[in-house]
Amino acid sequence: MNLWLAFAALNGALSVVAGAYAAHGGLSPEAVGWFEKAVRLQMVHALALIAVVLLGMWETGWSPALTVSAGAFCAGLVLFCGGLYGMALTGNGAFGRMAPLGGMSFIIGWLALAWYGLHTGIGPGIGGAS
Repeated sequence: MNLWLAFAALNGALSVVAGAYAAHGGLSPEAVGWFEKAVRLQMVHALALIAVVLLGMWETGWSPALTVSAGAFCAGLVLFCGGLYGMALTGNGAFGRMAPLGGMSFIIGWLALAWYGLHTGIGPGIGGAS
């Protein structure tokens, strides 16, 4: 859990650095677009990963659904955002081929989180297993 929190925080910081680079790095307009999309999704999913970690800390045990969600968000951050950054920095379209796998990872992370929400009581006295 601590590694996921650290990974999320580092991705939050990296998204700010990458956003600044996109604004001032002299990239082509197309590359700036890739960077901006990666920055936006990197920050959103860094925050989502923090939320998953907080849910895991709040509950009495770490749920398998939270494990899948956190792992999928991490994979998506590396594959999707890393692929777009790599493509923008090098112009090599091979990096872009990683992005769909990262996008699927993000979707899996969100679906696992939805599963958790539907099948686990969240917090003491709030909701219940269905």
